[in-house]
Amino acid sequence: MAGMRTVPAWGAADPGARLAPMSIRRRDPRADDVVVRIDFCGVCHSDVHTARGEWEGVHHPVVPGHEIVGRVAEVGAAVSSVQVGDHVAVGTLVDSCGTCSACTAGEENYCPEQVGTFDFPSTDDASAYTFGGYSREIVVRERFVLALPGGLDPAAAAPLLCAGATVYSPMRHWRVGAGSHLGVVGLGGLGGTAVRIAKALGAEVTVLSRTPAKEQDALRAGADRFVLSTDPDAMAAVADSMSLILSTVPRSHDLNPYLQLLRRDGTYVVLGAMEPLTTPVLGSTLAVRRVNIGGSLIAGLPETRELLELCAREGVAPDVRVVPVDRVNDAHDRVALGDPAFRYVLDLRSL
Repeated sequence: MAGMRTVPAWGAADPGARLAPMSIRRRDPRADDVVVRIDFCGVCHSDVHTARGEWEGVHHPVVPGHEIVGRVAEVGAAVSSVQVGDHVAVGTLVDSCGTCSACTAGEENYCPEQVGTFDFPSTDDASAYTFGGYSREIVVRERFVLALPGGLDPAAAAPLLCAGATVYSPMRHWRVGAGSHLGVVGLGGLGGTAVRIAKALGAEVTVLSRTPAKEQDALRAGADRFVLSTDPDAMAAVADSMSLILSTVPRSHDLNPYLQLLRRDGTYVVLGAMEPLTTPVLGSTLAVRRVNIGGSLIAGLPETRELLELCAREGVAPDVRVVPVDRVNDAHDRVALGDPAFRYVLDLRSL
């Protein structure tokens, strides 16, 4: 058995527990491993669902966190791409098979044997399931460690590893850029990040929300316009105009009003609702303008690198609120009450 080390972390001992300090085990670095001393970790909605056992199949104790930024503390003998002291990032994956069609295409996010950063069956002897970024350090294969480009604020960059990658991948796939009109449904941390990235790509952006108070947040993020989705006249004014709509709504919702906004061959992409979409969709709605309904899942390593480089080059950064790790339960409570228009980031430097 390889050597092990004990590191401090914050996690939930069971589904009903608040997050609290705990000790976890990490493997000693193998030849192709990088030990990352974690400085910042973003708080994702999936962290909250997992910690509270709101999804099936969660394994406790659980240490969430997959928006990780830190510095290289140690490297294995075969590591050549980073060195001790480098600023690096780790996202939602820490391993994959490396040989399937998804992996060879740089889309490890669709690998059937992918290993998520937390609460996935582990490939080492340190734990039965992976532990995430709410911890002092993480040990990751070199391939899944991304150099953090200069010019990116480390704390603000953390949400790019999940929120940013989740919205960038469909933009890349559906070729969002100059001449595109992107609709963003919902203006939480995911939606606000989508607006900033899409504007950096040169797209026209419309934010659609049921909440009038989100208008100023949308315009501050750079949106060209805000549409109150409960106002039929406002919705009619942007009908048949959008090439792509990204839905960040984290629950089942009626797609039909939004499908009317797509131009011919447009696509409505579901990003947030990981549950049955129960509202029927008329076949004629899809047929009359040949519109599509699709989905997308985070991003592979090449797209994530591209995103970090784009944000560094264009000065794009999510709106974040940095809080000490001992306020993690407050952050989880706030996210559970309603997706704020910013992302919480935990400061782990004192852990």
